[in-house]
Amino acid sequence: MDRPAVAVLFGGRSSEHSISSATAGGVLRAIDRDRYRVIPVGITRDGVFVLEDDDPDKFALDAERLPEVVDNGTRVLWPEPGADRALRVRRADGTVKALGDLDVVLPILHGVHGEDGTVQGFFDTLEIPYAGGGVLDSALCMDKHFMKIVLAAAGVPVSPSITVTRQRWERDPEGVRADAAALGEPTFVKPARAGSSVGVSKVHDPSELADALALAFAEDDKVLIETAIVGREVEVAILEGRDGAAPRASLPGEIVLTTREFYDFEGKYLGGDGAEVVCPADLTEAEVTAIQELGVRAFEAVGGRGLARVDFFLTAEGLYVNELNTMPGFTPISMFPKCWIASGLTYAELITELVDTALERAA
Repeated sequence: MDRPAVAVLFGGRSSEHSISSATAGGVLRAIDRDRYRVIPVGITRDGVFVLEDDDPDKFALDAERLPEVVDNGTRVLWPEPGADRALRVRRADGTVKALGDLDVVLPILHGVHGEDGTVQGFFDTLEIPYAGGGVLDSALCMDKHFMKIVLAAAGVPVSPSITVTRQRWERDPEGVRADAAALGEPTFVKPARAGSSVGVSKVHDPSELADALALAFAEDDKVLIETAIVGREVEVAILEGRDGAAPRASLPGEIVLTTREFYDFEGKYLGGDGAEVVCPADLTEAEVTAIQELGVRAFEAVGGRGLARVDFFLTAEGLYVNELNTMPGFTPISMFPKCWIASGLTYAELITELVDTALERAA
């Protein structure tokens, strides 16, 4: 039997390009090559699809040199509806080579133009199956403003917040300051449509607000200011149910902060001190059940497909959902894989789960 061909798609135009590339290194190393034929496809920072080297070491995560996709002169030519399903590459010399029929794409893209529904719509238009979230759930969860609206409408508790546009901040800074003050102190300021804690700041008093907004506006024209919830930061990994079954939740994990004020980019990916990813978290059976059930509820509320990581604050008053991430950090040291590994899956089996779910959906 022929092995299904999987295009592992990574890189992209967002500020999370290097994290996506590092994830590709882990996926290329772990994917079951007895089961799949693997085609690495990179997207440069300029948005060019190139045929990449099938070399996990090339995309290793190194704090001194973050990996990236560079333009090597190739151009990937995707199959089109009504034509054959062959994936092709045009070499730098203009020659075109067929790479065989393409069965499914595994997009491991983070941020805009990858995790926001745009690339999902691209593949829907081309009628190419892909793993992970669809257009709607990806777009909703990428935009924290609309994600909160949907979750609150479904009765899922979320932290109090306001949404500020760049135009309003420039037009009415005193009004923004007044609204932010009503949230109490401290607050978090974050871009509405970015991930990996890029552009996020903790604001302890009003004198820090302008700088925090400037950092967030560098990523997005829309920014959230949220009440800082005091509680444990716990996360649960969700997978789409197979054969009509309900979504599945992993054992929860916890971000334990020691010297860091919040789980920032360095702590997540570069091994910085002051934050530890613990999975499974030290929780009571009742707390585990509540987190898993609310994680599934949140996933279903946004029409989740494929996978998501649901992030919570566990407080004395109960659980609050902080956000959903439809393509969470997926390096071998990231929370999503670690939670499923603690729940009995290997990293390779988790990749197989995502790909096979997409193939079954397309069958």
